[in-house]
Amino acid sequence: MIVSTRDSQTVAAAIAEETGDTLAETDYEQFPDGELLVEVPPIEGRAVVVGSTVSSEAHLELLLLQDAVREAGATAVVTVIPYMGYARQDEAFTEGQPVSARAVAQAISTGTDRVVAVNLHEAAVADFFDVPVDHVDAAGVLADPLPADLDSPVFLSPDEGAIGLAETVRDANGTGAVDYFEKERDYDSGAVTVTPSEIEVADRDVVVVDDIVATGSTMSEAIAILQDRDPNRVFVATVHPLFVGNARSKLANAGVAAVFGTDTIERAVSATSVAPVVAATL
Repeated sequence: MIVSTRDSQTVAAAIAEETGDTLAETDYEQFPDGELLVEVPPIEGRAVVVGSTVSSEAHLELLLLQDAVREAGATAVVTVIPYMGYARQDEAFTEGQPVSARAVAQAISTGTDRVVAVNLHEAAVADFFDVPVDHVDAAGVLADPLPADLDSPVFLSPDEGAIGLAETVRDANGTGAVDYFEKERDYDSGAVTVTPSEIEVADRDVVVVDDIVATGSTMSEAIAILQDRDPNRVFVATVHPLFVGNARSKLANAGVAAVFGTDTIERAVSATSVAPVVAATL
């Protein structure tokens, strides 16, 4: 049986369709003091709990559902995390601060037998869990919504660390060049300096690929540099379309022709699903 948090109903339904499992209808109650109560139907055999932890409340909801499916009779629990919040806090920045990704991973581990995580910000985050983890790369599905008439496409990642994502999307698309921007971050000021690539983009379609778009600031800065080189069209493809605040507006003002994301986080730009990749792992 597939059991979903409130924020991940679309991707959970898609996973259920791929696997043929029943999709549970979960009931929620909010007490006057703000506490959440969840209720799931009776379960026989394995339960697959699906939840993107897009907020601290979503983290708590996932933990409650893990416990609820055990109480409902599940003999095994698999937790699917389409998007893992706190994954970018994978180290303590100063003394006295937590390794938040580790704390969250250990909490999730207490209520599950196995984890399936989609495109963790850093692969090493998987090591923080105390149960087996399947870390799946769903970037290839981002090729599905791209226009079929891409003209001599270039697939760019915002930094060298994400070039593997760009290569995956290029390979799924079937053709194109791959390159990346060099990015330096000043951790004292928070300022990011993006150095343009030397690849020729004039009169070519460019697809900028990243695992997550949060505020859109770094991405829009990179695209502004691209626009000085006269590309044909610029597209953005991201596995996790978090889009905090006015991120979408920043990209539009930078001259992006279209933005494509997956359903790990449900947004208007969620144009494709990670469900086939997740289902194959389940």
